[in-house]
Amino acid sequence: MSGTALIKLTARYIWTGAAGTLGLVALAALTAGLVAGAVAGLAALACGLLALLGYQLHNLQRLVEWTHEPVGTAVPRAIGIWSPAFADLARRTRLAYDLRERLSAALERFREASQAMPDGVMYLSDGDRIEWINGKAEQHFDLDPQRDVGVPVTHLVRQPEFVRYLAAGDFAEPLLMHSARRPGLSLLVQVAPFGDDQRMIVSRDISQLEKLENMRRDFIANVSHELRTPLTVVSGFLETLIDGLDDDLPREEALRYLRLAHEQSMRMQCLIEDLLTLAALETDAPAAAEEEIGVGELVREVFEETRMLSAGRHQVALAVEEAAQDDIVLGSRKELHSAFANLASNAVRYTPPGGTLTLSWCRADHGGEFAVQDTGIGIEAAHIPRLTERFYRVDRGRSRETGGTGLGLAIVKHILSRHQAELRVASTPGKGSRFGAAFPAARVRRAAPPAARN
Repeated sequence: MSGTALIKLTARYIWTGAAGTLGLVALAALTAGLVAGAVAGLAALACGLLALLGYQLHNLQRLVEWTHEPVGTAVPRAIGIWSPAFADLARRTRLAYDLRERLSAALERFREASQAMPDGVMYLSDGDRIEWINGKAEQHFDLDPQRDVGVPVTHLVRQPEFVRYLAAGDFAEPLLMHSARRPGLSLLVQVAPFGDDQRMIVSRDISQLEKLENMRRDFIANVSHELRTPLTVVSGFLETLIDGLDDDLPREEALRYLRLAHEQSMRMQCLIEDLLTLAALETDAPAAAEEEIGVGELVREVFEETRMLSAGRHQVALAVEEAAQDDIVLGSRKELHSAFANLASNAVRYTPPGGTLTLSWCRADHGGEFAVQDTGIGIEAAHIPRLTERFYRVDRGRSRETGGTGLGLAIVKHILSRHQAELRVASTPGKGSRFGAAFPAARVRRAAPPAARN
């Protein structure tokens, strides 16, 4: 049945009920008049009308009292003509209550979704007063929803560029804002007007993106610089040789120039190979098939290579616990050999002649650790957190003299990360450094005790 038909039916029922009630009162008065006389009949009619009026006023009072009750209170019940009226009112109340519940649930879902968003969301009413903010916006702008709702946002976020951006009203382009309260936080702020003088502010943390962009620019600048230097040397030597052909350049001098040019070309080749290795590691290239690596054998192999690289200038020692001689590490032999060799070659480069280098493998509570201990020049504590950055050098001049590319520790960091291992650095300027590769227990398998092997 349609709503209009239902209204007409209810109205007809009310008028019919009212007519019936009045008819009953009139019939009772007429009966009283026939039995007891006209005066009694009129008195009965008056009493009936007063009773009917009192009943109507009573129900009206119940209705008024119900309107002051909390939302959801049941509508009063009645008989007679009030019954359909109260029934319709109860139906409308249920519909309104259900609609209100649905709207409340939708609003709650919207708030939960807004809270779960990775971006900050803030709603402003007229006068740019804060109406609502989600958790990310609280962090981005250092706001408190309990304290700051209703306060103009420009009274709380007072950075000049943000205030000018809101005042200008031109929101075609977002605003790049560096937080004054949280150093290192960069926000991309976008404003979207809506409704009657209302605005929505969306903020996105782009600190990491900005950092990556700076790293990209630094990387390009560093690669250009690192390649330009050996290219200049090679080009200069070749020009000298070409010019010397007409001047009968001595053979020994020509060979010296060629050797130096060859050294610089090898340096460029090492740099390019390290760049390709690092690019493969940083782009999450598929890891090599895991194998069981005899860590004692691997460490001894790196130890022999380190002795050859040192060429007798250092005392190189090997320390592998007897119980750990046959320990197994799960991973890529090629990658772990590269990581261990990089740590050892760095120690050779930064340890003056006559110093001591010790390569070791030992068991630990967390699993096992390969370490390189040296008595070299050491590193200031301020430099240690940045050692694994590409091309970062504590002493640029010394690194170039010893043939370093500035990428070794960055490669080590990525290789260890692929093996769930951790690079640990401890150093004292003037006394030496210790670089350790700590592997978790899941990557290390203990060798069987000698008795069990026998």
